Amino acid sequence: MRPSERAFQALIFYSRWLAAPFLIGLVAALVLLLYRFFADLVALALHLPSDGWHALVVGVLNLIDITLTANLVLIVIFSGYENFIQKIELKDHPDLPSGLVNVDFSALKQKLLGSIAVIAAVDALAWYLDLEGTTDTAKLAWAIGFPLMFVAALLMLAIADRLGRGKGGSE
Repeated sequence: MRPSERAFQALIFYSRWLAAPFLIGLVAALVLLLYRFFADLVALALHLPSDGWHALVVGVLNLIDITLTANLVLIVIFSGYENFIQKIELKDHPDLPSGLVNVDFSALKQKLLGSIAVIAAVDALAWYLDLEGTTDTAKLAWAIGFPLMFVAALLMLAIADRLGRGKGGSE
């Protein structure tokens, strides 16, 4: 291999570290989600005596949304790091949950779409519980249809991945 080819290959190989600042930005986003979670929790606790149980349930569902979003961000951080920057050795981190490492693109797509579907479903449930405050049926249809769209996409991806694995295994 010529020195120019080797230098080009090294440039391409080490360019993967350019993704690291994005992952650091996602870690900062986790801090923001943590702040928002506790701000919402305090607000929920302060309004508890005057609000009804519907408001409490909607508030808890919002906390669940934030938690699911934080979990989704963690999956993206770990998957991005391991797939593009550097492998994570489990023996060096025995307490690391296995769901955060060794996530291939097929599993990542399914986890992302599954998480988004659940987040959308939780939002739809919160919206449904607050029907008294809203009379817009078009928004209700979107609130129900949106999570169903993600579930359908998730099912299609799972079928495509299964068919793809079947093809790859027979060759």
